[in-house]
Amino acid sequence: MRFEVWAPNARQVELVLRNERIEMARDERGRWSVDATQARPGDYYGFCIDEDDPLPDPRSPWQPLGVHGLSRVLDHSAFAWTDAEWRGVAPPGDLVYEMHVGTFTEQGTFDAAAAKLDHLVDLGVGAVEIMPVAEFPGDRGWGYDGVDLYSPHHSYGGPDGFKRFVDACHGRGLGVILDVVYNHLGPDGNYLGRYGPYFSDKYSTLWGDAANLDGPGSDDVRSFFIDNAVGWLEHYHCDGLRLDAVHAIFDQSAVHFLEELSARVDELKNRLGRTLFLVAESDLNDPRVVTPREAGGYGINAAWSDDFHHALHALLTGDLSGYYADFGAVSQVAQALGSVYVYDGSYSGHRGRRHGRPVGDLPGTRFFGYLQTHDQVGNRALGERSSHLMSQELLKVGAALVLTAPFVPLLFQGEEWGASTPFCYFTDHSDPQLAHAVSEGRRRELASFGWDPAAVPDPQDPETFNMSKLNWSELDEPLHAELLAWHRDLIALRRAQPALHDGRRDLVEVRFDEESRWLVMERGPITVACNFSAGVASIPLDAGRSARVLLTSVEPPEVRAASVELGPESVTIFSAEA
Repeated sequence: MRFEVWAPNARQVELVLRNERIEMARDERGRWSVDATQARPGDYYGFCIDEDDPLPDPRSPWQPLGVHGLSRVLDHSAFAWTDAEWRGVAPPGDLVYEMHVGTFTEQGTFDAAAAKLDHLVDLGVGAVEIMPVAEFPGDRGWGYDGVDLYSPHHSYGGPDGFKRFVDACHGRGLGVILDVVYNHLGPDGNYLGRYGPYFSDKYSTLWGDAANLDGPGSDDVRSFFIDNAVGWLEHYHCDGLRLDAVHAIFDQSAVHFLEELSARVDELKNRLGRTLFLVAESDLNDPRVVTPREAGGYGINAAWSDDFHHALHALLTGDLSGYYADFGAVSQVAQALGSVYVYDGSYSGHRGRRHGRPVGDLPGTRFFGYLQTHDQVGNRALGERSSHLMSQELLKVGAALVLTAPFVPLLFQGEEWGASTPFCYFTDHSDPQLAHAVSEGRRRELASFGWDPAAVPDPQDPETFNMSKLNWSELDEPLHAELLAWHRDLIALRRAQPALHDGRRDLVEVRFDEESRWLVMERGPITVACNFSAGVASIPLDAGRSARVLLTSVEPPEVRAASVELGPESVTIFSAEA
């Protein structure tokens, strides 16, 4: 078995294996290696840099003792996969469901999550998007402060647990998208700086040192992250990756990191003979992220569209705090439905500058649309979901727009039944000073936005994590069952109507009345009429099209020759024929 590690500044590197120190040889690029014939799968090992104590392998495949423990040898070929016939899902899937493994079930493991997959199949989900599972500090966390990027978290079930989950998803026809973080690493257990120049002093992120992707030594750093992406797709059979906060991936190279990554994934797709794709989270409103490489873009397959979320959330809740101050009008929901970005080069008061650029003729399938995500729920002080912030009726209106918009719809776990449990920010740092700093920093940050710091749940308190777990018994309660049935009906309708999942933005027409607070979206023969107001709205329809009600959130409305009387806070979907 060959052990390798990049440590260009080290004078000496030793492999620690079975309580033995084995000297390693260095090449001209600072890569150290040694063949250890005595190594076996399951053995613990680490690397000693210049005679210091052993550290985990930067590419450790298995960290059963946590971020500070030794690494463990793993044989990927030993797992018995049953998905040999799986060829993937259409990128990036026709309906995506975001899941946090630790709070999706009471047990918080891959195996427990797999036991709930039939619920997702019955709902009509096409792909599951898993929040980061790379080894992070402690037993609970969101995963965005991971440090052992190649190792599935020990508390979730480790490498084999994740493989069982992916295999189970494929067995039920579900794709798997894994959330990965390449803009920074967490502070606790982050030993990469001891090995080499993994981080840059030219840039910084809100969460820590930026990755060194364009400075001296960056070739090996880029390989570290790109090989990680390839590993999740190849060794764990994931169908796609969601790239966290690519606006914080700083790279001035002629070939941007994202472009290089997308090219490598395309090569892997051709080699494996199955569909693979990449989804980006970007705050740039820059369509180049999802423009094909041959057209001068980065070649990422799709991106989250926060403008659609912000416009819809602000309109339905009236929340105009923070970045929501830029939103709140019916016209902005209409703009997002037709043009993707609300801010496509226009002035943003929140930013104090112009922001974004038009997306051109890119199809709607290049963008995700959603009413809730882990960020938009969990970054609130109390982790409130939409079900805490708006009426049952408006929840139905919001769901209807998400599931009939020309984008790839995304649901956040529990959204489909209006889960009453919050989704809070939680951590499990063992260092008392770091734990205190995280707790106090969270309170200070939210206090700056007007929240009462005394009311903010302590991220380090285990109860903050426990109260964020879904309560599956709610599905039997009338209001939750009603909302679940509404989501199932909407998803079934979307699948049955080609006009609702073709991504044809050129066939989207939107009309609205700001004062009366109604909006009508037409997608080919489908008309979606929404009344956001507390009163009855008389909404004009195209006089040249007959209207047959397909689905309505209230009693069937009165349809006249050229208008429909829509009840308060309601939505009706029509099939219109010339």
